[in-house]
Amino acid sequence: MTEPELIVHFTAADAARDLRADVRAGLTGRPKWLTPKWLYDARGSELFERITGLPEYYQTRAEQRILRDRAIEIAELTGAGALVELGSGSSEKTRLLLDALRKTGTLREFVPLDVSESALRSAVAAIAADYPELRVRGVVGDFTAELAAVPAGRGRLVAFLGGTIGNFAPAERSRFLTAVRAALRPGEGLLLGTDLVKDPARLVRAYDDAAGVTAEFDRNVLRVLNRELGADFEPEAFEHVARWDQEQEWIEMRLRASRPMRVRVAGLDLIADFDAGEEIRTEISAKFRRSRVEAELAAAGFALTRWWLDDGEDFALSLATAV
Repeated sequence: MTEPELIVHFTAADAARDLRADVRAGLTGRPKWLTPKWLYDARGSELFERITGLPEYYQTRAEQRILRDRAIEIAELTGAGALVELGSGSSEKTRLLLDALRKTGTLREFVPLDVSESALRSAVAAIAADYPELRVRGVVGDFTAELAAVPAGRGRLVAFLGGTIGNFAPAERSRFLTAVRAALRPGEGLLLGTDLVKDPARLVRAYDDAAGVTAEFDRNVLRVLNRELGADFEPEAFEHVARWDQEQEWIEMRLRASRPMRVRVAGLDLIADFDAGEEIRTEISAKFRRSRVEAELAAAGFALTRWWLDDGEDFALSLATAV
């Protein structure tokens, strides 16, 4: 077995710096906001794994069904020599692609990229043990900023799964897709997972489940701020809210103050005052139509070559080629 590599471009000090900058900007903003990446500490990641198994949350199951049905086709179409996974986490879904690419005989290298060094270290070790013929190079970095760290290779396929691109506002999506295209050579591919526009009531239920797991996940970001920045938030004093924005075609997750309160963030020497009913936006999750996906890919320099849906037409997996 080839020993796996771990290339660290984003350290704990970098994460602490970014957290301070994001929280200062968000809590002094009008309206207040927090970026969703801080939802995913160890506890947040555990809660999200629980969310993916909830009956209301269809996205993970729908994407896995597409991958099970289409992985061999994807492997044959791309002939990828290197698979690059952005925001890899545990890399579980990507194993479907790794297996298919191994069967077609083209794959030589797997490059997972994630901001969490601990999660990536575990994933890299597990993949290297199960796929001993592959060169495995993990890159610790924020995939919105560290695409330049993705090693050049022959016939790369970049996978960005889970509908995570929906967490970006339109301008952020444009910058991200343009950066991915800049990292690739003509003919190399992008495999993109997108959740689709559907009944708003169903979408709201997916982000506000009956068991309250998503509410606990959302409030967890306040616990992160308490732990990392010495804040004194009372998480249970904030109500989780999921709201459909028809104009933007996205779900917003918010935390709503149940009463007036003053929060001190010692690590920033900052005081944030809340009125009763005031909200912090913690996440957006954009939903897509094929026309939007195709147009945004084209604007970044990609041609949409395949568009696959699950049986319920809830979720789409797109294969795009760098032109």
